Amino acid sequence: MMNQQVYSKDIVEFVTVGVEYCSLVERASEIERREFNLKLVRILPLLYLKATLLPADEIDEADDLECYVTEEQYEYLRGIMAKLLGEADDYLEVFEADMAYSDTPLAASVSEGLADIYQDLRDLLEIYRMGNEELSQAAICRCRRNFIAYWGQKLVNVMRPLHAICFGEDSECDENCACHDHDIHNNGYDKEYLF
Repeated sequence: MMNQQVYSKDIVEFVTVGVEYCSLVERASEIERREFNLKLVRILPLLYLKATLLPADEIDEADDLECYVTEEQYEYLRGIMAKLLGEADDYLEVFEADMAYSDTPLAASVSEGLADIYQDLRDLLEIYRMGNEELSQAAICRCRRNFIAYWGQKLVNVMRPLHAICFGEDSECDENCACHDHDIHNNGYDKEYLF
């Protein structure tokens, strides 16, 4: 019998947005910087929203719950995104717990935050794709716990520099540019599909 919770509307929508996010990260080397940044500022808030709607059921995680993203894959994708973001990859962290004990500002990396989110989502998606409902439920639980403890804060932290890149005074586009996306720059929206 199918476990209805694993295929509930909230979980399926979270998984769908997770697939879109992971696909975007995996295609970063094929996308222009401006398009990549705009897609990120559109999908990250949606990912955050969908993560908050995951069920709060606490189950024991399976001891053998695998992690699929290797350190090499993580570093490869982080490096591609760092290169794509260029100087905009680094930003000052203001909500880090260690900030209270530091005399100097703490630097953080957008690409590292994005890769951290990717790692947790890709691990969940690989398990979910197998169709094993018990493992899927454990993976969803692990992903929700990690969202609360770790990557949810990473997500909101990287939104600040990404917002500045796309819409700040020093955004990559001005009224004289040839991109024809002035509605996006000036109004923060686009008539095209979200992704």
